[in-house]
Amino acid sequence: MKILSIECSATPASCAIIEDGKIKASSFINAKLTHSQTLMQMIINTLDNSATKLCDIDSIAIAVGPGSFTGLRIGISAVKGLAAPNDIPCIPVSTLDGMAQVFIDRDCIVCAVMDARCNQFYNALFEIKGGVITRLCDDRALMCNELKQDITKISPEQKIIICGDGADLFYKSVNDMPNVFVAPEVLKLQSAVGVGMYAYRNIDTISTVSPNDLLPTYLRLPQAERELKAKTEDKK
Repeated sequence: MKILSIECSATPASCAIIEDGKIKASSFINAKLTHSQTLMQMIINTLDNSATKLCDIDSIAIAVGPGSFTGLRIGISAVKGLAAPNDIPCIPVSTLDGMAQVFIDRDCIVCAVMDARCNQFYNALFEIKGGVITRLCDDRALMCNELKQDITKISPEQKIIICGDGADLFYKSVNDMPNVFVAPEVLKLQSAVGVGMYAYRNIDTISTVSPNDLLPTYLRLPQAERELKAKTEDKK
């Protein structure tokens, strides 16, 4: 089983090839270049450097949200272009599910957070025990104080690891809690390795979709639509 995985839901962009649960190759960039500049070339280089042909790929896993509206659209468009010619099945993965995967070897609560701007975070909580990841809530968009309230309800005996591009920002609100830690830099940001591992570990239970049916998952309206809605309501 060979899975090509892609993650570009925020500023970093990455891709990976997961073969039978092992990382065959991976690439990661966090240079604040647009994904339209870097993503396709990164994928091509990763395939070439691992001597893998696109026709050898069994499925393509992609983080479909939550995240940057532009980043998600670029990633999904890239996957559609790669998958459609050979009708490769696509696996939509929650960005937050992918983030939790890299902590599977430690018992803890994973608090996956993405900066959604305006003092708001995309978030989900996961409990990891004995190599089993249990989701504790749905993906959600919370204000900082709302997420802090949730964190304070967790037993102080449980270690909480905050990860994601919003980790450092959110940690400022809970840094007085001795059981809360920011993930190590090498594991902090969302990556295609986590997306690919989620797809591989759940391959028997998750549903694949055709390239045509692959869509992003938004937790709130894009900014332009929010502004238009606000103007419309003001005129009423």
